[in-house]
Amino acid sequence: MSKVYIALQDNDESRYIVEAIEEDNPEATVIHMPAMIRIEMEGRLTVNRETVEEKMGRDWDVQELHLNLITLGGNVDEDDDSLSLHWNE
Repeated sequence: MSKVYIALQDNDESRYIVEAIEEDNPEATVIHMPAMIRIEMEGRLTVNRETVEEKMGRDWDVQELHLNLITLGGNVDEDDDSLSLHWNE
């Protein structure tokens, strides 16, 4: 298995998304860099709409993730409720 990863701009909105990712993926490694936050994990990493909404305190569309996205690695599965990254499973 290889690590999947996602990198987001380091801004106020992304910090809520990172908190949600950490809550839903406790095995994930979060790396803070200048102007960027990178999250890595073995296997599968999932961003859940419901958890992000709880953190932000407002409705959130999974497509909004792309506004702060820098890069990602892995196969993407995306629907209205989540975005998941994985390698062939």
